[in-house]
Amino acid sequence: MPVHYKDYYKTLGVAKTASTKEIKSAYRKLARQWHPDVNPTKKKEAEEKFKEISEAYEVLSDAQKRKTYDALGSDWQQRARDFQGGGVRYGAPPGDGGVQFDFGDLGEGGFSEFFQSIFGGMGRQGGGFAPRARRSRGADLESEIELTLRDAYSGGKRHLSLPNGKSLEVQVPAGVRDGQRIRLAGQGEPGSGGGQNGDLYLVVRIAPDATFRREGDDLYVEQPTSMYTLVLGGEVTVPTVTGRIKVKVPAGSQNGRKLRIPGKGMPKLRGTGHGDLYVTLVAQVPTNLSERQRELFRELADLNKS
Repeated sequence: MPVHYKDYYKTLGVAKTASTKEIKSAYRKLARQWHPDVNPTKKKEAEEKFKEISEAYEVLSDAQKRKTYDALGSDWQQRARDFQGGGVRYGAPPGDGGVQFDFGDLGEGGFSEFFQSIFGGMGRQGGGFAPRARRSRGADLESEIELTLRDAYSGGKRHLSLPNGKSLEVQVPAGVRDGQRIRLAGQGEPGSGGGQNGDLYLVVRIAPDATFRREGDDLYVEQPTSMYTLVLGGEVTVPTVTGRIKVKVPAGSQNGRKLRIPGKGMPKLRGTGHGDLYVTLVAQVPTNLSERQRELFRELADLNKS
């Protein structure tokens, strides 16, 4: 079957005058769109499209490959024949610095026959041979994602803008902890020679909360409690991440007593259910007492002595 010309500029949707930055930006956008991992219902189509995008980027992001590709043009087969010499070795057009390529199906990283015909062999400059480009996986990247405690509690989708201007939608698992990493496959640096993209790792940073202190899956909160409630017992209204609830205070509770509320902590990242909420009772000593109230306290103090 004949080998058809491939318009790499059209594949990436850029003009022939596009800068390296514009080419890289277009590639990243299309690679995210057509990555097989994000197209599970049409994986075969996505794989083919992703390969075409990667092939176009492989050529247009490399100054020498792009120069050779532009010089051959759409009539590349005729131009190649015009400069044929010595078997299957063809010289590049005049003014291309004497670079030569071995045209032939040499199996370059699963790319098309068109690519292999031009770049599949070994370039020869000044009488010496340079090894063909090898498939190489892109580098992994690392960035930080800042969350509130309530973000970590609920989880869900979050939009993230990276320093390089890339915008991503991230699925945050409920119960994620400070310092944990979220892996986004294929969102790192692009691979070369048809190699896979690297991964992006998001390091979770959870901001301190004004109300709760977290230890593992458990939460801790301080609850101001009147002295009368501590002595006589009663109820206090305490905050949780999802709203306020009433909690019973046993009579004779001491200042600093901890009450455990099961299942009102953070979601468990590995497993089911939630951690617990620990409420520390902090005594509130009454101020601005009336004379009658002072008399009653004196009576209580005298009774305590007897």
